Amino acid sequence: MPIGIFFGTDTGRTRLIAKQIAKKLGDAAAAPVNIGRATLDDFLAYDCWILGSPTLGDGELPGQSVGLSQPSWEEFLPQLDGVDLRGRTAAIFGLGDQKKYPDEFVDAIGLLHDALLARGVRIVGRWPVAGYEFNQSKAQDGEHFLGLALDQHHQPVLTEARLDAWLAQIRAEMAAPVSA
Repeated sequence: MPIGIFFGTDTGRTRLIAKQIAKKLGDAAAAPVNIGRATLDDFLAYDCWILGSPTLGDGELPGQSVGLSQPSWEEFLPQLDGVDLRGRTAAIFGLGDQKKYPDEFVDAIGLLHDALLARGVRIVGRWPVAGYEFNQSKAQDGEHFLGLALDQHHQPVLTEARLDAWLAQIRAEMAAPVSA
């Protein structure tokens, strides 16, 4: 079964990264889907997901409360209430601006992580915080982010190598058996 790729976006940058990921994974991944256009059945059709989101406002997920005209993660996540997602695996990537928003850098990764973990999802794809300059992040756990952090404003030249390394990592982690 292919990996489902779902993303939220405001400027289109996250969509472009999702498309890059799908291209790099080839037949191993389904075409990326904007989460604001996805149904619950679309989402639940996969056992493994790669999920992407920018961080907006004061460290928030994209959604209508932060000014988006269309629904996004903020509106989709409540649909998962009461849904048992045990046995499923997700990797998360997030876009942020570490210089303009050093206190909320890639917070969306942490928000998605927590929402999915609470529903039984196994999360893979931790990424080192080394090489970034920020003050704090809801996505940080010690020396790692809870997913891949990308800064297309200040470090776009690092994106390709980071994506390649992260995708190799998560493919191995997604294939690994779940420990009891």
